[in-house]
Amino acid sequence: MDSTIQTAHGRSFHQLCEKSLDVCLQLIFKDAKIILFFIAFYGFLAGIFIGTIQALLLTLSRYKPTWQDRISPPGLTHHPHLDKAELMFSMNDVDTYISYTKSMKDFLGSYSEEIQRDPFKFEDCGEQADVYKNRGDLEMEIGIRKACRFSRSWLGSCSGIDDKHFGFSEGKPCLIVKLNRIVNFIPKPLQSNDSVPDEAQNKIQPNVIPIYCTNKKEEDAGKLGEVKYYGFGGGFPLQYYPYYGKLLHPHYLQPLVAVQFVNLTINYEIRVECKVFGENIAYSEKDRFQGRFEVKIKVNNF
Repeated sequence: MDSTIQTAHGRSFHQLCEKSLDVCLQLIFKDAKIILFFIAFYGFLAGIFIGTIQALLLTLSRYKPTWQDRISPPGLTHHPHLDKAELMFSMNDVDTYISYTKSMKDFLGSYSEEIQRDPFKFEDCGEQADVYKNRGDLEMEIGIRKACRFSRSWLGSCSGIDDKHFGFSEGKPCLIVKLNRIVNFIPKPLQSNDSVPDEAQNKIQPNVIPIYCTNKKEEDAGKLGEVKYYGFGGGFPLQYYPYYGKLLHPHYLQPLVAVQFVNLTINYEIRVECKVFGENIAYSEKDRFQGRFEVKIKVNNF
């Protein structure tokens, strides 16, 4: 039926054009005006959209988020990454912890001395904690910033250099801890030590964001044993901040702290909480990694 209509319509239009060329041209011109109108209309809308996007892009920085007023404090994370935040293994069975040690070895690969030798990419920032390292504002036409070197050897017994098992084979496991990166974030040392537990007061020192690990439950007091910290005075030194982002700071290495539990109660599950302390570092019950983390540890000897 549609074919018949189109054919009939086509024949009628043909006959109309044969009888009156002016009427035929008017119909064609009318259709052309409608087509041109819609082309111009949608072209105008597309132009407005493209112009708006371009204007918006001009207000954005390539180097940092435009709005950072609601960014949460950095997360505190560790290697190895753990399923269900549980570190459970047998010190006598390498298969129970080989995945942990491999994760730590792979992560520390970027901290090897060979990678950090290039003087155009890295610089020495001292072996003692110091003040912030000012490398200019983000928008300055300086280009790529150098990164502070961080020697893997500073992690002591947890560096994996002398002990490829990172203490696991002796029932003294290590965790490699870091503060997550936030562009242009500068952690501030505490103005007051009131929020720091009495047991951690001795960890407070200038130019360092300290970290402290302890048993989460009161009934586990005495079961955790001694905890050793390796790195810059057991914390995160300020000269490694701020971080300038991937475009300006592509070789940046976060400062690390190695935490080693050297006297855990064997065959006993204990929940450990590690926290960092800073003036602009807060904690949230909704985010278990904001400024802290918890992990369940159990070392078996069978």
